[in-house]
Amino acid sequence: MKSSIKVVKEQIENFYLVRRLSLYELKSKNKSNYLGMAWEIINPVIQILIYWFVFGSIREKSEIELSNGEDVSFIAWLLGGFILWIFFYKSTIEGSKSIYSRLRMLSKMNFPMSVIPNVVIFSQFYVHLFMLLITIIILHFMGFFINIYYLQFFYFIFATFCLLFSLSLIMSTLSTIIRDVHMFLNATLRMLLYLSPILWPISEALSDNQLLIMILKLNPLYYLIEGYRSALFGTDWYFVTNWEYTIYFWGLIIVLFLFGSMLHVKFRRHFIDYL
Repeated sequence: MKSSIKVVKEQIENFYLVRRLSLYELKSKNKSNYLGMAWEIINPVIQILIYWFVFGSIREKSEIELSNGEDVSFIAWLLGGFILWIFFYKSTIEGSKSIYSRLRMLSKMNFPMSVIPNVVIFSQFYVHLFMLLITIIILHFMGFFINIYYLQFFYFIFATFCLLFSLSLIMSTLSTIIRDVHMFLNATLRMLLYLSPILWPISEALSDNQLLIMILKLNPLYYLIEGYRSALFGTDWYFVTNWEYTIYFWGLIIVLFLFGSMLHVKFRRHFIDYL
């Protein structure tokens, strides 16, 4: 508990530093490219078009039914989940190697190592906000207008941050000690893409197997993606109508954060030894 309180204090006290370093991180990563930061948008767009072409063409139905009974086109449904997946994937992968890839720099500087994963998450967050804005504009022209349910975004973005930071604390610590962890995580996340409701509607495809659906819902990303879609398409207040799922999600976040904080604080004094 002491470790988690310490980590939270470090984030609050160094919030200004996190924001400045995250902007620098985003700019420096793309400075050698002719198109610069535009690649942060171009890459996801290309991926979305590929998945739309592949999964959209093999589906028997051209539309997907939402929880309120309304049908939406596959590309609109795909956009609603894929923008969150890109944010989650990049933040988790980059966050997992955020400490060991900067050990030489950190050995010469005096600020808490726990803020480094947050720097990476924030750098991806700016791109996510822009992608979210583009998605909202596209859906507007497709007939899905801004609605009161958009207020859920404040909640689900905060929930996404909590999940990402908790995972990054754990994985950045383990990756510093055992470098193979990063490779294992990369492979696991690629598999997770197909086990989440991103490319195919799990509840619709597995409607006859409620047990399997329940198992797949243990994935916290399922909760966040469905929450995003409920806001974008104005179906319901997802975190209220699915209050049991909300309790499970935050229970899992608390466990992950407590474990990640304990692990990070325990081993960070020895990080320099792994140079």
